[in-house]
Amino acid sequence: MRKQMEGDNQRRRALARDARGRGRLPSQTGASLSASKQITSLDRSERSGPPPAGQRKPDTTRGGPAPPPAAVAERPRPLPDERPAPVTTLGYRDLVGDVSRRAGVDFSTAKVAAEATVLALARALDEAERERLLEAVPVKLHDVVPVDGVERRHDLPGFLAEVGRRSRLTPEQARYQAQATLAALADADGELVESLRVPDGLRDLLAPPPAVGGGLVGATSATAPLDEQELRDALGRLPYWSSDRQSLVRTIELPNGNLDRVLDRLDQLRGETGRGPQIGRPDPDSAVLTVRSQQVDGVSASDVDLARQVDDAIDEAGAGMAAG
Repeated sequence: MRKQMEGDNQRRRALARDARGRGRLPSQTGASLSASKQITSLDRSERSGPPPAGQRKPDTTRGGPAPPPAAVAERPRPLPDERPAPVTTLGYRDLVGDVSRRAGVDFSTAKVAAEATVLALARALDEAERERLLEAVPVKLHDVVPVDGVERRHDLPGFLAEVGRRSRLTPEQARYQAQATLAALADADGELVESLRVPDGLRDLLAPPPAVGGGLVGATSATAPLDEQELRDALGRLPYWSSDRQSLVRTIELPNGNLDRVLDRLDQLRGETGRGPQIGRPDPDSAVLTVRSQQVDGVSASDVDLARQVDDAIDEAGAGMAAG
């Protein structure tokens, strides 16, 4: 048996040498040896080519596909702004239409006056209040002229002069249109208007309209004229005035110097309130005062209020003359 095994080994060695001489591996001819196989295994441990396959061989596809490599964005997308944009609570056409109705003017005229009023008021407010106002009103009312380009006025005459300059209105017309604009704003968002810290000199513009007569809305004007009974009652409280149902008229007769002092006081009243009587001077010692609203076909409650203010101004000037 030993001799047979030795002969077999010799034969295998011969076959292995023969296989190597032909450039083949001993295992390919069935004449491999344990040592040869170990060396061959070591030589093939660093083989090139595709990865080995088999039941027990590693395979990246086993257990599901391998996850793709994570992509790196070259330029990250900007995240959307989570803050909600400020919502304009007042509609442009509705607001200007309301101003037009209240002031008794066409849409274009009301638009210009509303723009001038919003800009002048925004400029008069401090920065925080200004931002709240501009965020609430329609953008079309303040997107043409920058607020910083408007003169800042906290006094009523200066404010009305600025509104009038931008809307080409007289101070009296500017006051009327500014009141109509602020009334429309208050009607649309009363909480906003009430919360604004309007300078004291301008708060008269926020006064509500009279409850009777002039507080009613007519078909073609913002303020309906007083009816016959209301006009009669008003004249009963204005003993120095008369009326032709279109205006209120008072005549003053004083020495020239004293009359000049009274008329100067009436000019001052116009500067303080934005309204004043029309003054005619037929002779040096007399003057005719006429109060009339251009927007109303008749005498309104605001005309009656102005007549009272004129009487007070005349009394004040007369007291000064008596003291002098």
